[in-house]
Amino acid sequence: MAVDAPAREDRAKHGKNAQGREIISPERLAHFVLRTSRFEEMVDWYQTVLGARPAFKNDILAFLSYDEEHHRVAILAMPDLKPQPDGVVGVHHNAFAYATLDDLMSTYERLRDLGIKPVFPINHGPTTSLYYADPDGNQIELQVDNYDSIDEATAFFYSEAFAENPIGVEFDPDDLLRRLRAGEPDEELKRRPDIGKRGVADIKLR
Repeated sequence: MAVDAPAREDRAKHGKNAQGREIISPERLAHFVLRTSRFEEMVDWYQTVLGARPAFKNDILAFLSYDEEHHRVAILAMPDLKPQPDGVVGVHHNAFAYATLDDLMSTYERLRDLGIKPVFPINHGPTTSLYYADPDGNQIELQVDNYDSIDEATAFFYSEAFAENPIGVEFDPDDLLRRLRAGEPDEELKRRPDIGKRGVADIKLR
């Protein structure tokens, strides 16, 4: 059953703890750090995919940035690390947002032509998303918002459509790119079709 989404101002409040003290939320998410035994390959991959530049790099550490932050991704070289096994707890993926569908799909085209292809293209409803796996198997999501406001996107979480299918609808990125370049409106291209019930078993990621 769909329920009403909370008001934007309610979500934005910091709130208080059980002792009545104010809880101050972080200003932003600053960065994440990856450890690897494939240091140069990983640094090159993230520079290529994100268009990032090294704010600092030596033989064991790289700070990569693509905006005003001094680093968004840090990569730490550590020898003899074992590959990640499937079926263990941990971070599932990190996500990066693009301003427009054209920006996202132009990035897809650039990476595709370099041999870097998404492992899971999916329209979640609130976002159109392309999931990639880095050389160590860590997953990242490149996405664009499908709605013009946070309130509209949040309302989708409380819809009947999301209750039936909280995962999304897979799509062919080459077909989406073709339709985009042919001039179809973004609003039409980003609208999630109804394909019925989907669940966790339909997530084609680690």
